[in-house]
Amino acid sequence: MRDHYRTIDARTEFRHKIERSEFLGIAMHIDSEEGFFAELQRVQKEHFDATHHCWAFRLFAEDRSRSSDAGEPSGTAGKPILAAIDGASLHDLGVIVVRWYGGIKLGTGGLSRAYRDTAAETLKLATPVDRYVYERVRVVVPFDAISNVYRFVDPPNTLLVDQTYGDENVFAFDVRASLREAFAARLIERRLAILP
Repeated sequence: MRDHYRTIDARTEFRHKIERSEFLGIAMHIDSEEGFFAELQRVQKEHFDATHHCWAFRLFAEDRSRSSDAGEPSGTAGKPILAAIDGASLHDLGVIVVRWYGGIKLGTGGLSRAYRDTAAETLKLATPVDRYVYERVRVVVPFDAISNVYRFVDPPNTLLVDQTYGDENVFAFDVRASLREAFAARLIERRLAILP
């Protein structure tokens, strides 16, 4: 089960000129397709004077990606931007490359390189961060086992996210999805009750 991926921590921009055309790469962390399109709309309004707003994104949860040439010749912008995202092995990420046409045609090969290179250089400037997919496990812990239960904490694999004391002491752990079964087996070994 895939429960780990990399994304970026903050919006990153890179701007350069190729044959008098200006290219602006913008990379951002996204949580959803809707979130990406809201960002795209903001960029289009901010850079309303640009010739093209080409883009690509990749989401981890649905293993979904999309791209658009946004009026450039077919296959010369969106796919090269997506190739840069794939090359950086990043997910939950969107990249928009804004172009202001400078009067010199780049040809299909030149356009593809310009879009791919702009996206790749933008991603090189970004700081990658690791993200994990967790499942919540709630456990009833008797008072005499409380000191031992803290030994289950093992970031980033197992995080203690809540503890409630009362008639029943309930500890909540976030466990990496791929490790949940092994974690549950350790709890059962120690005769600790897992709540549904």
